[in-house]
This record gives sequence, C-alpha cells and structure tokens, in this order.
Amino acid sequence: MPDKAPFSITFWGVRGSIPTPGQDTLVYGGETTCLEVRIDDRLIIVDCGSGARGLGNHMLDRGDGHADVLFTHTHLDHIIGLPFFAPAFAAGMKITCHAGHLGGDGHTLRRILERVMSPPVFPVAIDVLKACTFRAFTAGETLRVAGGVEVDTIALNHPDGATGYRFRSDGRTLCIITDHEHGNPEIDAAVMEFVRDADVMVYDATYTPEEYEHVVGWGHSTWTECVRVAGLANVTTPVLFHHEPYRTDEDLDRIKQEVERCHSGALVARQGMVLEIG
Repeated sequence: MPDKAPFSITFWGVRGSIPTPGQDTLVYGGETTCLEVRIDDRLIIVDCGSGARGLGNHMLDRGDGHADVLFTHTHLDHIIGLPFFAPAFAAGMKITCHAGHLGGDGHTLRRILERVMSPPVFPVAIDVLKACTFRAFTAGETLRVAGGVEVDTIALNHPDGATGYRFRSDGRTLCIITDHEHGNPEIDAAVMEFVRDADVMVYDATYTPEEYEHVVGWGHSTWTECVRVAGLANVTTPVLFHHEPYRTDEDLDRIKQEVERCHSGALVARQGMVLEIG
C-alpha cells in the first residue's frame, strides 16, 4: 500500500481581536489568525491575520507558486495581514481568495478588502495585489481547491457570519472552527456532526467559562466547550485557538493544565506549532 500524502497544519497566528506583541506573549505568540494547511504539495491558508506576514515571507523563501486562502470571515483581525502578505504582490504567484460568509446585499470579498486598502485608512489600493483573485461561495458547499483538494464548509454562529472548514485526505480529517459561539441548538448540532471523528479540531476557545457569562452574544466560545465538543464528537486532538488578547503566557499555561486534566489529547495553540495529521 502506498504511503499517505503528507498532511499538516502550521500555526502562524493564534490570537483573536488584535496582535499582542510583548514579553508576556513570547511562548504562545501574539499574531492574529493565520493557518497553513499542507496536503502533499498543495498549500491552503486559512485567514490572513497579522500572522500572514511571516507566512508570506516563508512562502517566497520556499519558492511556493500558488495558494488558496480560505477566509473564515472578514473581521479586521482575520484580514489585516493581507496588505503585508508578500506573495500577493509577487510576479508569478497565484493567490485565490475564497469567502463563504457574505451572502447578498452587494457584499463581496474584494469590496470589503477595498474598504481597508483605501486612503486615508491605507495608502495603497487593492489593485497592487496583482497575484490575487477573489471567489465567493455559500457556507455549506464543498469547495474544490488547490489541485482538487475537497474542503467541506459550514456556517458558524458569529456576528456578520463566519465559515468553518473540514479538510480530508486519505482517511484523515482536520476541522477548523474558529469565531463561533455555542448556544444555538441547531447550529451546535450541525457543528457537532461536522467535526465528528476528526483527527484534529482547531476550535475557538477565546474565553474561560467565568468570562463568557459577561460576553454572551459576542460570537466566541470557551475552552470547556471545546473539550466538551471534542469528547462528544470523538475528536482525537482538540486545539484551543483564537486566544483572548489579554491572555498572557502564564494564563495560557494555567488553562493548559486544566484542559489536559479534561482531555489527554488536547493542545493549546502556539505560534509556530506544526501538527502532522493522522
């Protein structure tokens, strides 16, 4: 039987809301959401938060020529790295950007990014991103990207909408469920089935249960909900992700100790962490 194709995820940004550089975030990192998924020689990026700058430089050094970028949504912490993502400007590169949360009302991914990349907010217009093309889909569809890789999608519970992703390769599964709030029974049940039997599930764990009581409706979840979903859905490795910006390394160490008592396979996402899937 032939060997399975390499399948991995690299965490280039693990924070939510705003970058948090400083002495208190050196271990887990301070860049906002950016994930690199590799299936064999195919590259898929989830979100272009501030972590995308480092990934982009690495891609140029590595000689990558094409990538698909799947946006979970277009809040600022998930798109702010795109104007600093060097491959988007590079000759010979091909960057296909996808978004499935926008619906109608005239919203498109390009138009939203134009609002960010326009004076006086930003000095360079979006037209400089010569490598980028923009495509829309509807959450719930199965996408075909990066040379035929199929990616399942699901609508999440988040202000202005968000999309979750499920990657499959040779019987192995990676799910990314970030910027999602539990509490809607219909969506919760759909998410539970969407992540069922995943090898790795990256999950929004922004808040502690105590904090969540004061932020209901803000669109985020807790580390306890991450572990609960993982247990009920038979997820092998749940990964706590989208860390609250005020969370220090010491805070995350304490949460890590608690979560490991609840689920022996659980991890707390760190910037630079690489996981092989399956």
